[in-house]
Amino acid sequence: KLTIEVWTDGSVTPRDTIAFGAKILKKQMSVFINFDEDLEPEAPDKNADDAKPRLNENLYLDVDELELSVRSANCLRNANINKIYQLVEKTEAEMLKTKNFGRKSLNEIKELLSDLGLSLGMNIDSFQPPEDEDDDKDQED
Repeated sequence: KLTIEVWTDGSVTPRDTIAFGAKILKKQMSVFINFDEDLEPEAPDKNADDAKPRLNENLYLDVDELELSVRSANCLRNANINKIYQLVEKTEAEMLKTKNFGRKSLNEIKELLSDLGLSLGMNIDSFQPPEDEDDDKDQED
């Protein structure tokens, strides 16, 4: 008989925590269980590769493409926020300090960003905007 006492912060049930731990343990122990089989290195997760470019594409969209209300769009324009990557770097508190920007605008933006798999307050230090950004501006002028 095995008795385990599990405490969680409530975000995950104790049963799920044990199940997840057992899954990890089983995966780690499979090397010893299947030692006579040829082990092939795991292929990289294709979903992870697909998600990264999509994230970068969404980050580089103009905020105008979010189909915001006029008030929200004007607030962002006045705050000189033109691209989504500039928006997601801001925290909720920073956005609420923007002139004429209130809870209704904040909730609208949070919902639209959520649809893109993004949120306010993101750390996007590794984000590299496309190199042709300056080229596009030169051609428009």
